[in-house]
Parts: sequence; structure tokens; C-alpha cells
Amino acid sequence: MNELSLGEAARAIGVSVDTLRRWDRAGKLKTTRDARNRRRVPASEAERLRGAPVRHRTEDSFSARNRFPGTVASVEVAGVMALVEIEAGPHRITAAITRDAVEELGLVKGTRATATVKATSVMVEREG
Repeated sequence: MNELSLGEAARAIGVSVDTLRRWDRAGKLKTTRDARNRRRVPASEAERLRGAPVRHRTEDSFSARNRFPGTVASVEVAGVMALVEIEAGPHRITAAITRDAVEELGLVKGTRATATVKATSVMVEREG
């Protein structure tokens, strides 16, 4: 069976990873777990949900002024949380995100990534 990571499924459907986690907990999304206990989304589920109305667009809701493309300078993982530091031109952004997010995005030093600042939150997405 073809399965996607949460990040891949979120991009395919057009929602955030957090939305998929909520849908999973609420029983609106069927997922499996891999050997490392990470959620996997069957491709058939992504196809089913792709046709559903989308309420939480990830890319359309951000302006260019709050996106900082750059390179991961460091990743420090401790327990279930991680600190990710991104060098984005003259800016250095540090975000506290989950260990799961670091693993799902494959963030390591040198990875291209974009920090997105919205209100008091910073979100990180991997580029390329």
C-alpha cells in the first residue's frame, strides 16, 4: 500500500499537518503507524480528502513579508521538543517545534527551509 508522511499528505490535500493530526484524533482521517510510531496516511485517504472542502490553506494565508527562506544552522532535539535555528539573510530565526516535525521535515544542519512568522508563532517548512 502506498503511504505518505503527514507532511506529504498535508501538501497534497492543502491543509496543515496540525489539521491532519486533529482529523486523525477525531476519526475523520484513517492513518497507520510506522515502526518509529509516526503517522502514515494511505494515498487513498489523501485522494478521498483532496476532493473535500478545504478550510485551512497553508500557503495562501501567508504574505511574503512574514516568510524567511534560509538554511538550517542548527537543530537541538531534547525529548519531544526541538529548537531549530534558521539563517535567513541578515536574520536568524529560532523556532521551538516538535521532534516529530523535525523528523517529518528531515531538518538537519544545511537543509534549506523557510521560517513563517504569524502573530507570535513561527512555523518551519523544508524547501525542495
